[in-house]
Amino acid sequence: MIKGIINYSHYLMEEAVKKGDTVIDATCGNGHDTIFLSQLVGEDGHVFGFDIQEQAILNTKARLVRNKLTNATVINDSHSNFMHHMPVDKLTRLGGAIFNLGYLPGSDKSVITHSESTILAIEGIISHLKQNGIVVLVVYHGHEGGEEEREQLMKYVRLLDQKLYHVLCYGFINQKNDPPFILAIQKRN
Repeated sequence: MIKGIINYSHYLMEEAVKKGDTVIDATCGNGHDTIFLSQLVGEDGHVFGFDIQEQAILNTKARLVRNKLTNATVINDSHSNFMHHMPVDKLTRLGGAIFNLGYLPGSDKSVITHSESTILAIEGIISHLKQNGIVVLVVYHGHEGGEEEREQLMKYVRLLDQKLYHVLCYGFINQKNDPPFILAIQKRN
């Protein structure tokens, strides 16, 4: 069966990320992906979660406590600054990252992700990814500013060297109201 967007994003992460890996939740939001990633990497792995909104950080920390998960560090900063917050030994075990682009559900819709910081984050992450590691971007673009971010991301990923990276675009083309889609970047062997 065809997987929905969130299910497929998680499937891609499950295929690439191994127990003990370091992973990044580049947009914590309400903490759902942070929990998923924390369970995926296990006790020996670590999740670094980022969000620019304090409410997202609080939501994610509360969800981690409720789930009794201690292998995550949640940081109130832009994903483009991830290297300032991660020890080198964790960067060398970077198995993947996930982004949910757009805005924090249930919050101020004027606070959105922007292509400039997202592309900076992607560039830094893919330079540290392990072989076969993956970056998954769930692109919500049906809001003000979303179309521009979508266009800039598409332009960027199309230019990635095919000898170094596989780039996938996955989405439903017969849905109304600007359905989200996935861009996935996998580092080749």
